[in-house]
Amino acid sequence: MGRLSGKVALVTGAASGIGAACALRFAQEGAQIAGIDVQAPLEGDWPDAAALAGDSPFVQVDIREKEAVFEAVAEIEAALGRVDVLANCAGVGGGGPVHLIPDEEWDRVVDINLKGTLFACQAVIPGMLERGGGSIVNIASVEGIEGFEGGSAYNASKGAVILLTRNMAIDYARKGIRVNAICPGFIDTPLFRSTMNLEGMGHIKERIREAHQLGRFGRPEEIANGVLFMASDEASFVTGQALPVDGGYTAGHRFGVAGMMGLE
Repeated sequence: MGRLSGKVALVTGAASGIGAACALRFAQEGAQIAGIDVQAPLEGDWPDAAALAGDSPFVQVDIREKEAVFEAVAEIEAALGRVDVLANCAGVGGGGPVHLIPDEEWDRVVDINLKGTLFACQAVIPGMLERGGGSIVNIASVEGIEGFEGGSAYNASKGAVILLTRNMAIDYARKGIRVNAICPGFIDTPLFRSTMNLEGMGHIKERIREAHQLGRFGRPEEIANGVLFMASDEASFVTGQALPVDGGYTAGHRFGVAGMMGLE
């Protein structure tokens, strides 16, 4: 307990899923938390985190709107004094084969996943520079590390988040700002369920589950634990990294040989 005591942590995409789990985890570790999201928090998520952390401002804003993001961060800094930790969890899925994906769908996915991450970083970094340090953790994806059929816009946006993370780590390291990324596997969130529970997706969902070497999908709190490590001083010598938290999804492939060795 207390790994973020005395810190102020801002979470984007904080209303549900991984963002809400990060806010709660940060609060459990002593952080003063703030959140922004385009939607209001789901009942039982943000209020629980706020109860642990006292005054926890939540600003409803579209992460794609740069001016609005800057105003939200300014409001949060005025209320809490500063932002020491930024967790960029706002994101959406989407894609399709490139010859069919509409321009507006491509722009929606890239603008939220990539530009939204950029805008939040741009808003908090000046304050971090002024105070001599901070920690930024971006949520990328295993789909930013390797391809996934039909994932053109999503994969491109998350791959770009990883390289943006590394570039920022280089640019700001000597100013005391660490920048890392977490690459989740397939995590049981509202966004995940909205896709995987569509008609005809049952057998695909099962194959994706099997592609995780642990044989299951992840939970939001398991991603939040990875984000907490990167955000905390326990990761004081870690920057520019993209850490998969994926149940072995990117470890390799299974073809049945383990069963022959009695390991199934």
